[in-house]
Amino acid sequence: MNRRAFLRTVGVTGAAVGASLGSQTGTGHPLPEGNDRTPISETPSGDDPIGFLALSAAYETVTSPDGHTAYVATGDGVAVVDLVTPTRPRLLTRISDLLGDTEPGPINRIQDLAVSGSRLLVAGPAHPADGAHGLVVFDVSDRQAPTQVGAAQVETTIHNCDFDGRHAYLTGGGRDGNPLLVVDTRTGREVGTWRLTDADERWADVPATLRPLHDVWVQGDRAYLAYWDAGTWVLDVSDPTAPERLARVRGRSPDELTAVEDPGTERSEPPGNDHFVTVDETAGLLGVGAESWDLDGDDSGGPSGLALYDIDDLSAPTHLATIEPPPTTDPTPGGVLTTAHNFELVDGRCYSAWYNGGVRVHDISDPSEPREIAAWRDGDDTAFWTAQRASDCFVATSTNAVGGADVQPGLYTFPDPASVETPTATATPTDGSGERSASGAAGDGFGVLGTLSALGLSAWYARRRDDRSR
Repeated sequence: MNRRAFLRTVGVTGAAVGASLGSQTGTGHPLPEGNDRTPISETPSGDDPIGFLALSAAYETVTSPDGHTAYVATGDGVAVVDLVTPTRPRLLTRISDLLGDTEPGPINRIQDLAVSGSRLLVAGPAHPADGAHGLVVFDVSDRQAPTQVGAAQVETTIHNCDFDGRHAYLTGGGRDGNPLLVVDTRTGREVGTWRLTDADERWADVPATLRPLHDVWVQGDRAYLAYWDAGTWVLDVSDPTAPERLARVRGRSPDELTAVEDPGTERSEPPGNDHFVTVDETAGLLGVGAESWDLDGDDSGGPSGLALYDIDDLSAPTHLATIEPPPTTDPTPGGVLTTAHNFELVDGRCYSAWYNGGVRVHDISDPSEPREIAAWRDGDDTAFWTAQRASDCFVATSTNAVGGADVQPGLYTFPDPASVETPTATATPTDGSGERSASGAAGDGFGVLGTLSALGLSAWYARRRDDRSR
């Protein structure tokens, strides 16, 4: 079976989006044995995907704290996906028509979202679009019936966002100075801002295309900002109403960027292009992903990789290593894009997505020497937006926003190399929310499914190890 035919036939397309919360569900399909997608490196984990759920569109994905649920941004809303059985990701419900009761609503072009405990933040549009601009917060304690608990409109595009459970941190596209916006989701009011000119007025002279705030990551009392060619910045947000600069990790000076003669080319090619930023759970290791291309096809440009920094001492950030991008035969826009996109740093692992370059997992227990332990790519039919660890697997969303018409958008599940050596044989019963049941009794049957899932995945791991030993 060829790869394109496989993608067209194996998945069940996500349910049609309704005017409000939908109750439709779909069932994902496991990938068949012997399919012609092959890992780009033979590793002990077994790299092939183990499940797939087709969706109408797919962008950023985040996973619930217990790893049993994935929330996928779908342009017009969110798909809520059950991961209890990793080989069969299952659509639980769709959230759509965000701010649909407003005069310009609903929100379109939703590409980012964030989760904090039992609260889900959804924001947009990522780019200029008709409809409302703003955010909505949902209580997802019952993941099959999310409940809206907050909303706000803002006069800006929101390419990316993060959430601490109360305050939403938004990229203020279209606002003067490309600021970070802080919105109190309980009151719906904008309570804080920060922009580069708060650090140095000379940034006002730099072409705006070279200094957009592309992404924000918030952890504890710090916010980490990816300001493209202006670099990566760290703020103190212990008081969200008054963010303060703590450090600048990397980037060129305002004088150097002001002197750039061709900002359009400069913003598309290295150096610079700080696109996505995150930290590990200790907040001592920072990852910066740069997104770039070879704009003119003259070998002067990307793709770019993923840089790791020791930021235990913010007064002296130290570059430790760079994870280089996968190879490409055509690094121009519209070619075979293998530049870094979104990723996660957790438990000594880096789970990363590289568009047509596939997904990769690196052991970063020694971050000065990242070691690839799993990788998979199918550049013809996939373009991965992000990779995130879940409970018994890791997940990645493939998007046709970059990959084109040959890409079926959807959510893939992969074996987690961190779990392969000691697969779980049992599962703690859960209630319908995916959270652990206080009594230990199964709620709506997910506890039973979880046990079957673990047993099935253990058998799958064992079969893979046996196959590889032959």
